[in-house]
Amino acid sequence: MTPISRDAPSGERAARKRAAIVRAARQEFLRKGFNAGMDVIAAKAGVSKVTVYNHFSSKEELFAEIVHEALEQAFHDTMVKMRERLEVADEIREILTTTAEGWVEGIAQPDVLALRALIAGEGRRFPELGRAWREKGPARFTAVLSEALSRHDGLDIPDMRLAVIQFYALVLYPHIIHSAYGETFDAETTRALIDKGVDMFLRYYQAPA
Repeated sequence: MTPISRDAPSGERAARKRAAIVRAARQEFLRKGFNAGMDVIAAKAGVSKVTVYNHFSSKEELFAEIVHEALEQAFHDTMVKMRERLEVADEIREILTTTAEGWVEGIAQPDVLALRALIAGEGRRFPELGRAWREKGPARFTAVLSEALSRHDGLDIPDMRLAVIQFYALVLYPHIIHSAYGETFDAETTRALIDKGVDMFLRYYQAPA
């Protein structure tokens, strides 16, 4: 659940102002980092600075709201699709491919990667946001993905947690690492990372004949 100020205004009009503040703050944090000014955020949102503080008691709370919202936007649809796929498909390759595609679609976007870099840079100031990224990011898929992998008789996985981390590293981690250097992958490379990553994972964990 995203953090909400104890005495935050309520109602439809207040919700619209809150959404405008979050949108403006996200843009400004990505542009200026944690040096973003609350007065600039208020101006971009079309509200007063007092209104911003009525909704968010501090810049830290506003930043936390942005991180939680970004994670929910990045992974909600992927989780829904993954659960739906588990209900109708037993083919583990299809499940892994769908999961990888959702991860990439959710995270490998310039603003999400930039936000992750900002979290990493402010790790000492906001250790709880680093934990939120881990817990509400790909880690939220661990239980569901582990269940799917354990149901497949053709795989031999002695350490499920390690296997999920390895899969994440194969299909998504290259995007995160290369984004730190200002590099993005084209569609062909992204497709190859997913397809070959799934192949490598299944081949490594294939049960002995």
